[in-house]
Amino acid sequence: MIGPPMPTHRSASARPSRALTAALALLISAGAACSGPVPSPTADATGPTPTPLPTPTPLPTLLFNNAPDADLVALLPATVAGHPVVVPAVTEFAMTPGDIGQVYGALGARFTALQVAYVQTPRLSLFAVHMSPPNATTAELEPYLAAAGEYIGISGLHLEAWTLRTIDGRRVWVRPGDGAMIAGTTLYTWATGGYLFLMLGVSEGQNLAMLAALPGEPVPTPTPAASRSPGAGGSQPASPSPT
Repeated sequence: MIGPPMPTHRSASARPSRALTAALALLISAGAACSGPVPSPTADATGPTPTPLPTPTPLPTLLFNNAPDADLVALLPATVAGHPVVVPAVTEFAMTPGDIGQVYGALGARFTALQVAYVQTPRLSLFAVHMSPPNATTAELEPYLAAAGEYIGISGLHLEAWTLRTIDGRRVWVRPGDGAMIAGTTLYTWATGGYLFLMLGVSEGQNLAMLAALPGEPVPTPTPAASRSPGAGGSQPASPSPT
């Protein structure tokens, strides 16, 4: 009886090849099933360290609490041009340094005390402010003039109406009132020595008297020109020798 044919050399070698392929396929599948997510490369520990951003310095905040300021009150005269000056206690008016400080931008954040005063007849009103250093100068008030005028009664923002004048040797911003104010009203504002003043009144004589009674910023004294020292323009003639 003749049995099944024996495999040839070629067919015999093919069987192990197919088995090897199947085994490799199983290994690849098993490896894929067991493998986790590919880890991301770690940062180079020797690389540059990011520079931290600077922390911004907080800006000063407006002060909406008005404590009594004896130094500020002491600056105010008891009378002006023969008329009594009324200086109410801070508990008698509702305004605070922060209220008027909103008008003065960055300067207003340094206002620490507010005192009001007035003359009933002829009408005069004064706002006196104490501020923390650095002290403001009268020239530094320029950006806030229009808003300051509107704060005390001007009907609109008008910077061009203010002029920087010298009154009794002091620098002061001055402007006339407008139709929203009593006829003849004039406004004044200036700063000196850590204080700021904003004033309006209907009597020029009384206004000037109050201005003179309060601290003021003197007009800067011009620096004298340097004189030429002897010999600056050449050698001086020699002194005659004694005979």
